[in-house]
Amino acid sequence: MTGVPLSWYLILSALLFALGVAGFLFRRNIITVFMSIELMLNAVNLSFVAFSYQLKQVNGHIFTFFVMVVAAAEAAVGLAIILTVFKNRETLNVDEVNSLKN
Repeated sequence: MTGVPLSWYLILSALLFALGVAGFLFRRNIITVFMSIELMLNAVNLSFVAFSYQLKQVNGHIFTFFVMVVAAAEAAVGLAIILTVFKNRETLNVDEVNSLKN
């Protein structure tokens, strides 16, 4: 029996990445934008793992690990910034939080 073709993983990864880009560009809520960035990172991780499995090398898994570490750090810092913005501005709308001035 053969496994799932590599092209299916890449198509799924491209669709997830496109959904992430669409959410980043068209949504106005900071939380939704933040989740869209995480979706794009996970789409790239899927590509790394698929290529790593196909080529029978461990490099893709190592890159995925580093991307996950960066995503975790981004989540911690990003959520702290989001909470501070909400505390000061009382909104999470990107259009209303476009300035750093009070």
